[in-house]
Amino acid sequence: MYDRPDARPRVPNFSSGPCAKRPGWNLDALRDAALGRSHRSALGKAKLKQAIDLTRTVLRVPDDYRIGIVPASDTGAVEMAMWTMLGPKTVEVAAWEAFGLEWVTDALKELKISPRVHKGPYGVLPDLSAIDTKHNDVVFTWNGTAAGVKVPNGDWIAADREGLTICDATSAAFAQPLAWDKLDVVTFSWQKVMGGEAAHGMLILSPRAVARLESHTPAWPVPKVFRLTKGGTLIEGIFKGDTINTPSMLAVEDYIDTLSWAERIGGLDALHARADANARVIHDWVARTPWIGHLAADPATYSNTGVCLVLADPDVLARGDAAVAAVASGIVERLDHEGVALDIGAYRDAPAGLRIWCGATVEAADLQALTPWLDWAFAQEKAKLAQAA
Repeated sequence: MYDRPDARPRVPNFSSGPCAKRPGWNLDALRDAALGRSHRSALGKAKLKQAIDLTRTVLRVPDDYRIGIVPASDTGAVEMAMWTMLGPKTVEVAAWEAFGLEWVTDALKELKISPRVHKGPYGVLPDLSAIDTKHNDVVFTWNGTAAGVKVPNGDWIAADREGLTICDATSAAFAQPLAWDKLDVVTFSWQKVMGGEAAHGMLILSPRAVARLESHTPAWPVPKVFRLTKGGTLIEGIFKGDTINTPSMLAVEDYIDTLSWAERIGGLDALHARADANARVIHDWVARTPWIGHLAADPATYSNTGVCLVLADPDVLARGDAAVAAVASGIVERLDHEGVALDIGAYRDAPAGLRIWCGATVEAADLQALTPWLDWAFAQEKAKLAQAA
């Protein structure tokens, strides 16, 4: 039996989105926001351009790639790319969790382009070598937020590819190295690794993606909020701060603040190091803790952001799925009630378990303080299960 811990995480926010704010954040960080001003004013456009420029600097985006702020978060950015660029080539979609499956649905049921679908169960990547990355367009998620499984690198993508790669990088950008030379479209949202506020997405396009946009007319109607060209030419203003619809200037200021923090602490290398160190706390705890395990099957694919865990205690597993779900949800509810860990339940479509965000805005000390509470909460829930038998 584990004793009730004394030390508590200073910040109990371990949600996988929106994620914890950067260390030291408070409302004063937003005091320079362009509130009550048009986003099309000189000030509004300057703020949006600053967010784009800082994104390029911190994320080390190649100089010839365009960066745009788009509506509807990462989902909107991915769908914008799919609806405007797919069609000329065979499409391959890789999915191993809920969000990747959404892109399968878009391609299969909405765009009706008969994609080749490569599925893996939660915790396991599909066979990436079976994807024809040389000849076809490819849609995939770099880091599966709901499964805690990432692609290890971009080596599986052909260097001499003829198609486009569309990469949903929302839980990978700023935390994991992205193979820019292998990626034509990269999307993410502010509320993940950088702890920003919701509703805004980022769309990053390679020159090859721009060429596709300017040479291809989709066979389906394209909604206004997805349109990236006019008269067959890229709308360059989108990538200079002239957004398609009205953004929250308060959220823009918050994103600028977090990017500025990233620059102060050492840029992308520091962000990667923080996420790696945070995830190591949880990975090391799992390695020495018999009642818990990783949802990801292969250590080479372990995420360093949304770490997804499943129960491994044989006594609980022997009681069946309902018991496993009850213990997992009990841990989540108990620690939420204690104010020790907020929003750590598994994604609703994922196997029952826990999901603990380890991105760069989280402090390793808070994760270290969390693990004894996880042990204690499990012991409490297991005892409760035994009493109910």
